[in-house]
Amino acid sequence: MPLLLPSSLYGLARPFLFGFDPEHAHEITLDGLARTQNTPLACAYSAPRADDPVTLAGLTFPNRVGLAAGLDKNARCIDAFAAMGFGFVEVGTVTPKAQPGNPKPRMFRLPQRDALINRLGFNNEGLDAFLANVQKARFRKSGGGKSPMLLGLNIGKNAATPIERAVDDYLACLDGVYPHADYVTINISSPNTANLRTLQSDEALDALLGAVAERRETLATRHGKRAPLFVKIAPDLDEAQVAVIAATLQRHRMDGVIATNTTLARDAVAGLPHAEEAGGLSGAPVREASNRVIAQLRAALGKDFPIIGVGGILSAADARAKIAAGADVVQIYTGLIYRGPALVRETAQALLRDRSKA
Repeated sequence: MPLLLPSSLYGLARPFLFGFDPEHAHEITLDGLARTQNTPLACAYSAPRADDPVTLAGLTFPNRVGLAAGLDKNARCIDAFAAMGFGFVEVGTVTPKAQPGNPKPRMFRLPQRDALINRLGFNNEGLDAFLANVQKARFRKSGGGKSPMLLGLNIGKNAATPIERAVDDYLACLDGVYPHADYVTINISSPNTANLRTLQSDEALDALLGAVAERRETLATRHGKRAPLFVKIAPDLDEAQVAVIAATLQRHRMDGVIATNTTLARDAVAGLPHAEEAGGLSGAPVREASNRVIAQLRAALGKDFPIIGVGGILSAADARAKIAAGADVVQIYTGLIYRGPALVRETAQALLRDRSKA
């Protein structure tokens, strides 16, 4: 996933960079970003941040374009992504213990549809390493008088933890990340950890969010702040399931929802190379399913409940469609692979212009 390039050169370099295995390209890119952030070399990917503040869940988002979780699982490159002009960056998913994830190869490009399939499986270095990296980040000290970029920390369960003990992993992660997060995301929607999506079902979700909400009250008192809690859900839900999730979010006073994660559906890529690989499909093919779930959530939750829209944003028009469906702010990931860092500022500026016309 080659981001470490001036935007004007990205289109020329992409064919060469796409010659690498996707995960290898991803690792090379993150290594480059980690080495160059907070140095003069960061000018290769830096861009002015669009100033388009919006208040959600008690937080001021400097603009409405964020980085989705999954790209920087170990929180190594927070300052580099801050330099690209994001209003907020979400890192993780982190699990209590380090784990290698699923066997390789486990990431596949489908360039004919601006899409990816991954079955990474929450590969990460564990909570202690994650927190050490978060604490090294300097972005909160370099706002230049502006509101700092916000940081979301995304938490999950270890693959080896039985699903009936999943709550223990989420609480362990919540304890660790809480003091350092502007908001915390409860990821229950990755298709790449066995049985994880069963946590979206009525009773399991009720139990998980009840435990998380109770622990948040303890942590808020301990740390003197109330960090908002968001829940990330899948696009592969019907309207009745979305309605149950919406009611459960409200019952446990969650602060927002992120819609959506990757999809298991393959209709939009049928017949293409790699289309039948197991894992979650992201990029353009998930756009409409994500927008459908966002619209259903908005109808069920009312106009004031915060929704972060993610899935299939490869242009400013795609981001506008997310907002029109009911999202308050958006996140991108796969779009960076196919469009490069110019997409961040392009999208943020377009949403700013739309707001100024309203």
